[in-house]
Amino acid sequence: MKRSITFISALATAALHIALLSPSAAAAAEQVVIATTGGAYDAALRKFWFDPFEESTGIKVVSVAATNAEMRAKATAMVKTGNVTWDLYPDGEIQAGSDNHKTTSEDLAGFCKAFKNRSDLVEDACIGAGARLFSTATLMAYRSDAYPDGAPATWVDMWDTKRFPGGRAFPNFDDPWRVMAAALLADGVPKDRLFPLDIDRALAKLETIRSDISVWWKTGDQSVQGFRNGDYSIGQIWLTRANALKAEGRAIGWSNKASFLVGDRLTVIKGAPNQENALKLIAFWLNSPEAQARVCEELLCTPPSTKAIAAMSPAARAALPSEEDIRDHIVIPDAAWINANAAALLERWNAWIR
Repeated sequence: MKRSITFISALATAALHIALLSPSAAAAAEQVVIATTGGAYDAALRKFWFDPFEESTGIKVVSVAATNAEMRAKATAMVKTGNVTWDLYPDGEIQAGSDNHKTTSEDLAGFCKAFKNRSDLVEDACIGAGARLFSTATLMAYRSDAYPDGAPATWVDMWDTKRFPGGRAFPNFDDPWRVMAAALLADGVPKDRLFPLDIDRALAKLETIRSDISVWWKTGDQSVQGFRNGDYSIGQIWLTRANALKAEGRAIGWSNKASFLVGDRLTVIKGAPNQENALKLIAFWLNSPEAQARVCEELLCTPPSTKAIAAMSPAARAALPSEEDIRDHIVIPDAAWINANAAALLERWNAWIR
């Protein structure tokens, strides 16, 4: 009997000791699963957001790599089958406004009330469609050591293969609007008359440099690796990836005169097994200007908090698109038109790209 009492007492003491060392036995076993596009993007989120969140809450953040198209397809399939294994993912700003997004994602309007009228957050930092992760750009990047007589600056230059020789790179996934839009701008369509897109004209313009397109990338990592390998000289890539290449010491430049303003929203999947933890992860992001600042300094993006922008280094702030860039050059896409015509755009694109 004494041995039993002693053994039970020892177990109780051990349990108390474990409880004191960790946030809680339950919390230590908790997790949240988020999809990201991997590479430098995931590394920055892990270092400055996921790891501090884990340390603060005891909730483990599991990240899985997937392309943007795969994320949307996977979310749709999981909700349809009722077998949801992810909790959240960053969906594109445009796609977050689509009808399909509403069928596969939780409405965060109630959750967002806590962030309404926050003076440090942009007005749409948290809405029913999701919470803003950050804004960035899809733009023209180029090898800065390839053109000693002057660098390319516009989409017209990207199509000028005589003056600016070398392979070209474009994305090839489920939202081809940005490639078509670049082609139309290269063909002389004014910025303010770009939408609705003239698909026939865009594809005809793309056909003129089809043989020069050496990389059709599906992931940010592929666009980065193609640049490292010298597979292309000028490419339409994400600014976050271009800046990662610059941080590696690569000879890369880019132009805000050939740029589309885009962004990501944190999307909670319907039926997410760890929904409460997903919301905690989002709240941690919106409440952490320091995390936002460090991520956006690493990736060169614009965070949702003005406090975060103020906390970024002067060099990082200076590299962000200016108000003049946005006014005069950067294209803000017509999300409503793109979503209304998404199926037709993709059908025409798939028929052409084959």
